[in-house]
Amino acid sequence: MLSTYISYQLIAKDIPKSIARIEQQPTVDRDTQYYLANITKVKSIDDFVNNDRLFKYAMKAYGLENMDYAKAFMVKALKEGVSNPDSFANKLTDKRYAQFVRAFNFAADGADATVYNPAQQLVTKNYAMQAEIAGLDPDSDYVKGETTYYLANITKVKSVDDLMSNDRLYTYALAAFGLDSATEDKDLIRQVLEGGVRDPDSVANKQTNKAYAGLASALNFEQYGANATTYVPAQQPTVDMYMRQTLEEDAGKTNEGVRLALYFQRKAPDITSWYDVLADTALASVVRTALGLPDSFATADIDKQAQLFEQKLDIKDFIDPDKLTKFLTRFTSMYEINHPTSTAVTSVSVLFAQPTSVGISTDLMMAMQQLKF
Repeated sequence: MLSTYISYQLIAKDIPKSIARIEQQPTVDRDTQYYLANITKVKSIDDFVNNDRLFKYAMKAYGLENMDYAKAFMVKALKEGVSNPDSFANKLTDKRYAQFVRAFNFAADGADATVYNPAQQLVTKNYAMQAEIAGLDPDSDYVKGETTYYLANITKVKSVDDLMSNDRLYTYALAAFGLDSATEDKDLIRQVLEGGVRDPDSVANKQTNKAYAGLASALNFEQYGANATTYVPAQQPTVDMYMRQTLEEDAGKTNEGVRLALYFQRKAPDITSWYDVLADTALASVVRTALGLPDSFATADIDKQAQLFEQKLDIKDFIDPDKLTKFLTRFTSMYEINHPTSTAVTSVSVLFAQPTSVGISTDLMMAMQQLKF
């Protein structure tokens, strides 16, 4: 059996290729085809939870497969949505529930929850509202005609250039947010769309008029690229998450350390505080193992755990690919020490670039404990 480090590296060095192998598994392929063919037919929470095959697929995609039996619990979360900070999902410590509800947002989007894309439904809804404000009947032939054209063509738009080169689509999109294409500076609009809204200092976010941020959020090319006008959380993104979950699950059948490393790698960019780590038993386990801390440390005062993690590690390193790789190298090597595989090769040698040998010397153990990030 390969060491934890090597097994992890074989998967992590080419995640798309690793996932492609998962996609080819007959059961996975059948379940995915069924999901994509039927999820758009779901128009209510009852439709969703009463279709076991769809519901279980979705729950697994968000790492909640162990709760797919708790339908009443999930119905409550779905009904309350995530718009209210005090909603059921938002008050749960585990952020996966809020993420799930946000993807299947029946509370906000109703029957459109499984087909909702901001560049489509949000823009056309806003356009009708803006038309009414300007004194036009939302049901007039003109408004209907422009909306029909917009919906028929917006999904073909794959970039900011595509949008701006089609005057009719461009005018419609801006009008939906109360912006006049005839007077707006095109260079500014381009900067707004290209910069997106994830960065607080983006051009859109720095404008006094919130309409710019609204436009950039609905036509979010910065975040979703060519998929901005077709991105629907309940469809392909959920499938992508299902594949990643299955990849990690399969890895865990052979080596739980590999599953933990892959999970940490996926979650790392979203970690903003040590309390995020401590709220997730898997993430916390990875950090404890990397630092050589015993499992019993998990019973210590939560604030003291956070303080120690902060002293030993810089949380910002988790968004740096190279530093994250170094951290996970340490984790997989420490995990191998604590849970040795049958291979004669120890992963400690990976860190020290020394010839591999059977067993681990006391000197190497001490050096491992003292290794700095």
